[in-house]
Amino acid sequence: MAKSNHVLMYILIIGVFGILTTEMGIIGILPLIADYFHVSVSKAGLLVSLFALAVAIAGPTMPLLFSGINRKTVMLLVLGIFVACNIISILAPTFTVALVARIIPGFFHPIYCSLALTVASTSVSREEAPKAVSKVMLGVTAGMVLGVPITNYIANGTSVEMAMLFFAIVNAVAFLGTWIFIPSMPVKEKLAYGAQLGILKRGMTWLAIAAVILMASATASVNSYIAEYLGSITHISGKTLSIVLFIYGLASLVGNVVGGRLLSRNTRKTVIVFPVVLGIVYLLSFWTGTSTGPMILTVILWGVCYAISNLIGQYWITSAAPEAPDFSNGLFLSCGNLGITLGTAVGGLFISGVGTQYIVLGGVLFLVLSLLSILLRIRLFDPVKNNM
Repeated sequence: MAKSNHVLMYILIIGVFGILTTEMGIIGILPLIADYFHVSVSKAGLLVSLFALAVAIAGPTMPLLFSGINRKTVMLLVLGIFVACNIISILAPTFTVALVARIIPGFFHPIYCSLALTVASTSVSREEAPKAVSKVMLGVTAGMVLGVPITNYIANGTSVEMAMLFFAIVNAVAFLGTWIFIPSMPVKEKLAYGAQLGILKRGMTWLAIAAVILMASATASVNSYIAEYLGSITHISGKTLSIVLFIYGLASLVGNVVGGRLLSRNTRKTVIVFPVVLGIVYLLSFWTGTSTGPMILTVILWGVCYAISNLIGQYWITSAAPEAPDFSNGLFLSCGNLGITLGTAVGGLFISGVGTQYIVLGGVLFLVLSLLSILLRIRLFDPVKNNM
C-alpha cells in the first residue's frame, strides 16, 4: 500500500473513532449528565436513544443524497458539524439545547462512516479491499468498546464539559487531517439516485439485508447482556468485571485484523463457516459459563467473533451492490442498527422467559437463519464462483 494510502487510512480510522466515541461515549456518563442538567437518568437517556434513531433514519437516505458530492468536502462537512455540535453541548445552558446539539450530528453519522468504508475499499485492489475495510472498522470498534471507559474516566476525573471537549478534539484532529493531507476526491461517475435505489429491486440485495440483520441480531442478543451474563452466571463483578469487559474490547480489535485477512483469503468460505463457528462458541458457554477462567477465554472468542461479524456484514451487502457503494454502506449501517434492536429485544425475552444462561440460544437461532439466507443467496445468484 502506498504511503499516501497509509496516511488516508490513519485519518479515516481517527475520523470513525471520533464519531463512534461521540455516539457511544455518552453512555458511560449518563448519570453525570443527569446531575449536570438536573434531569432524570431516563431523560438523559434520550441523548443515546434519539441519536441512535437519527442514525437509523439517516442510514439509507443521507449517504444516497450526498453520493454525488466531492468526498473530501462531505467528510469535512460532517466532521465540522460534529466539532461544532460538541462545542455547543459544552456551552449548552439547558438539557434541550444539549439534546438538539446531540441529535443533529446523528443524521450525519452514516454519511461519514459510509464514505470511510467506501474510500477505504476503493483505494486498494479488489482483493485487498476487505483488509482496508477492516482497518476502518478498527476505528469503529475502538470507538464502540473503548469510547465508554475513556469518556467515563475523563468525566469522573475532571468534568462533563471536559468529556465533551474530548469528543470535539478527536473530531477536530480528524477534520484537520482530512483538510491538510487528503486530496480532493471528486466522484468520477455519479450514479443517479434512481439507479442506486434500483438495487433494492434485486432479490440478492434483500437476501443480503436479511443475512446482515440476522447476524447483527445474533451478536446483539448475547453481547448486549454480556455484563448481566458474567454477573449472574459466572459471578464476576466489580473491578474484575470491568477488566473482563476491557479484554472483550481488546479482543474485538484483534477480530478486525483476523476478519480482514480471512475475507481477503477466501470470502465465500469465511462467510459460510462463520455462523457455524460463532454458534459453537455460543454453545460453549453452557460448559464454561460457571467457571471464571474458561469463561474469560470464551468472552475473548465472543469479542473476536463480534468484530468479524461486522466485517462480514459490510462485505455481504456491498458485494450485492458494488456499483452503489455509498448507498449499500448506508444500508449496512441501518441493518446493523435494526439487528441490534431486534437482537436486544429477543435477548431480553430469553432472560425474562427462561433465564440469562439461555440468551446464547437466541443467538444460535439467529445464526441458523442468517446461514440459511447466505446459502440461499449463493444458490440463487452465485452458484458457480468459488471465491466471491
